[in-house]
Amino acid sequence: MIDKIAHWLTRKPKLVALAAVLLLIPSVLGYVATRVNYDILSYLPEDLPSSQGEKLLEDPFHMAATSMLVVDGMPAGWSNQLLNDIKKVPGVSNALWLSNMVGIQIPTEMIPPSFRDIFFSGTATMMIIQYDSPGASDETMASIDQIRALCNEKCFLAGFSVVVRDTCAIMDQELPIFVALAVVLALAVMLLTLESYALPLVFLAGIGMAIVYNFGTNIFLGEISYITKAIAAVLQLGVTMDYSIFLYHRYMEERTRHDDVRDAMAQAIVAAFRSLSGSSATTIAGFLALCFMRMTLGRNIGLVMAKGVVLGIATVIFVLPSLVLIFDKQIVRFAHRPFLPSMSKINSFVIRHRRVFAALMVLSVLPAWYSQNHTEMYYKLDESLPRDLPSIISNEKLKNDFDMAVSHFILLRDDLTPAQMSDIERRMEEVPGVTSVLSYHKMLGTGIPDFFVPEDVRDILKQGGYQMMMVNSNREPATDAVAEQLETMQAILDDHDPDAMITGEGAMYRDLIETMNVDIMVTNAISIAAIFFIIALVFKSISIPAVLVATIELAIMINQGLSYFTGTQVCFIAPCIISCIQLGATVDYAILMTSRFQDELRAGKNRLEAIQIAADSSDASIITSALVLFAATLGVSFVSSIDLIGAICTMLARGAFVSALVSIFLMPAVLCVCEPIFSKTSWHWKTPLPPSENGGGKPAPEKDSEGAAYLAIGM
Repeated sequence: MIDKIAHWLTRKPKLVALAAVLLLIPSVLGYVATRVNYDILSYLPEDLPSSQGEKLLEDPFHMAATSMLVVDGMPAGWSNQLLNDIKKVPGVSNALWLSNMVGIQIPTEMIPPSFRDIFFSGTATMMIIQYDSPGASDETMASIDQIRALCNEKCFLAGFSVVVRDTCAIMDQELPIFVALAVVLALAVMLLTLESYALPLVFLAGIGMAIVYNFGTNIFLGEISYITKAIAAVLQLGVTMDYSIFLYHRYMEERTRHDDVRDAMAQAIVAAFRSLSGSSATTIAGFLALCFMRMTLGRNIGLVMAKGVVLGIATVIFVLPSLVLIFDKQIVRFAHRPFLPSMSKINSFVIRHRRVFAALMVLSVLPAWYSQNHTEMYYKLDESLPRDLPSIISNEKLKNDFDMAVSHFILLRDDLTPAQMSDIERRMEEVPGVTSVLSYHKMLGTGIPDFFVPEDVRDILKQGGYQMMMVNSNREPATDAVAEQLETMQAILDDHDPDAMITGEGAMYRDLIETMNVDIMVTNAISIAAIFFIIALVFKSISIPAVLVATIELAIMINQGLSYFTGTQVCFIAPCIISCIQLGATVDYAILMTSRFQDELRAGKNRLEAIQIAADSSDASIITSALVLFAATLGVSFVSSIDLIGAICTMLARGAFVSALVSIFLMPAVLCVCEPIFSKTSWHWKTPLPPSENGGGKPAPEKDSEGAAYLAIGM
């Protein structure tokens, strides 16, 4: 079947190219229609108390998101008018200030201290704004923009949703720069490492189509995270470039066997289909391991990237051949020798001192493991943002003026007795770090009659059989201090209402930390197990996957451990992403060299000759692949003002570089030293392939080491 398809594709290259271009239209429409989620906390498991509490805030309290507006040095009448204008903004469910309860005619000094301390600080006053839709929804983002338009320079809009809005604005501004820089740097690498100046442009055209197809089909997922949006295109470019290189190398090989270039390409397509469908398995497995995270952000990234690899292969099989045939004359016309140095002398040195390098690998494990496990992580997302953003400035203003770093929202039964509520409020105020407590009962306790409380104020604090208590704290979210505070608060609640829930930014960050600590271990174990199994099937061996996975895992530990030595904190999501992607994407370097090593052993070479040939012939492919991934991701780290994105791309670039170094300098020595073990624990390790599995009786070309590796994987 694939033979007939390949024959048809090579006879209608212009028609195929036209169809590929037309498919870009629905893909672009799908890309535009796909929503981007900027709220990482929304990916927490739904069964957590903090997530369930957020749902109750949405319904029945109609306060899916909350912002604090600090107004400094403005008259009470102006602030009251601003409050009324904010209430009219679409998407705002309510806005609370002292004027809602006691009016603006009462002098500040006559306001009960428990309320005055919440809403006033020096010349500044604070309003609480609530929204109908979740904090990262398009409706809430639009509401925040309109509220900001009503404010002047003495107004400071703070809160998590406002941070999300500024994050969205930065991403919209910087994403085109990310992609453009990745393309330029990857193009520069390919111009130096490939055989033609025109070939990189053809490759980029094919990969560009695959990226657009991938982003367009994300519409079926409903939405993608902004982290996925930022790194998916760059990763797909770096990871799938190898497939294009293999197809072209196989095409050039087949040209020496066929008079018609179309027949040569048809054979290359058949070989690519059989080989790449198997060779991509490790990369796809690495991405799909992210889907097993309880934090569903991993599923979002994993599905998009795994889909990107599949679409990348499909584009290489069905579209790239047509582009190569159409521009074949230009590719040949601008041919040149790759500007890559020979690694033969280095490989000879490594092989001569193989025991030393093998010992070096073993000795590197302990410091690499220690540094990886002692690298500090941060979980508070606004720490990755520029400090001059309006939302960051406003949050600092709120913290400095009102001693509020985070607000906890507690949901309790509304049938608790006044005595129970008084005990809860008193004990909450005594919790270290708590600066103020606001509740319906506490409001009545100031002497305000129940019938005098406005209905809109009552609706904020009592709804659907629940009452809400707002506890403000000077403890920073995502810290041990706020985790201890939440534990103490929950113990207080358990004495009166065991079903009470604490939610808000602090509680969700605590749950995020606990969830991610488990997710990191789970995804690592699954990715290692999956890739181990795939390699075991490829080589029919138990020892080979153990050695290959261990070697790349060492590269991963070195990559992550370097952050410890530089004193750099990394974002909580980075270890999961880096370990799965680096293992899945760069274990192919090890597979490439091992496959060629096995081929040479099967051809009758001794292990020293075989590993020399394997290393010499594999280095160029490893360097090209690693440099493309390195260049594509490193550029993003330089221009991104969001540290979370920059740090992930820095570690991806560094991971490609470290994996390449480990594969070039340690892998030959390890393979050579472990070869006797491979021979005893692998099935048909040195048995020559029958003619039917070796190109129909034709000897495999010595130069096409990459093709040999992919063919071995695809068997």
